Amino acid sequence: MLPPTAPHPDDAPSRGLFLALEGGDGAGKSTQGRLLRDWFRERGREVVMTHEPGGSALGTQIRQLLLHGDHVAPRAEALLFAADRAHHVETVIRPALHRGDVVITDRYLDSSVAYQGAGRDLDADEVRSLSLWAVQGLVPDLTIVLDISPELGRARRGAVHDRLEAEPDGFHARVRARFLALAAATLSATSWWTRPRTPTRSTTRSWPGSRPWWG
Repeated sequence: MLPPTAPHPDDAPSRGLFLALEGGDGAGKSTQGRLLRDWFRERGREVVMTHEPGGSALGTQIRQLLLHGDHVAPRAEALLFAADRAHHVETVIRPALHRGDVVITDRYLDSSVAYQGAGRDLDADEVRSLSLWAVQGLVPDLTIVLDISPELGRARRGAVHDRLEAEPDGFHARVRARFLALAAATLSATSWWTRPRTPTRSTTRSWPGSRPWWG
C-alpha cells in the first residue's frame, strides 16, 4: 500500500480547468480535443492541449519504450505510465493550471486503471493508487469517456498499430468494460457517448454540470 498522498500546494480552488478525454483506441479523443480547444479559445481562454504518454520531453522517451519497444512486463508497464504521468503533471499540467489555463489531456490516470488494471489484469486499486501518488492527488475537473467497440476501433485505426493497439480484441474488450464501469460509477461527474459519431460543436456543450466552470 502506498503512503497517503499529500495535496500539492499549487492545487488551489482558483486554479484553471482540467479536462481529460478517455476511451479505447480509435474512439476519437484527438478530434474531440481539438473541438474543445477551439470552443474555449473562441471564448477567450488560454488552452494547453496535451496527451499521455509522451506529453513532455522525458515522456516522449517513455512513450517510445511503452508503445514502440519490445515486450514490457505488466507491472513495469504500469510503473512506466505512472512515471510519465508524474513528470507530465509536474512540468506541463500543474504549471498550466496554476496560470489559470484550460488543460485538455488525451488520456490520464483512468487509462492506467483500464489498460493495466483490466487489460493486464493487475489490481485496479493498486494501479490507481500508484498514479494518484505519482501526481499528488491531482484529478480532472471533468473526465469524458468516448466508447468504441474493439472491432470498430481496430477498423478505424487502419493497418498501423502500436504495441498496445496490437493486443487482441479480448484485451480491448476488458479495457472497454472498465472504462464504462468507471464512467457509470461517477456518472454525476462524467459524460460518455455510446458510439463514435461525426463531431460537431454541439458535442462540446452537452456535459452535465460543466457550465459553472467556464462561465
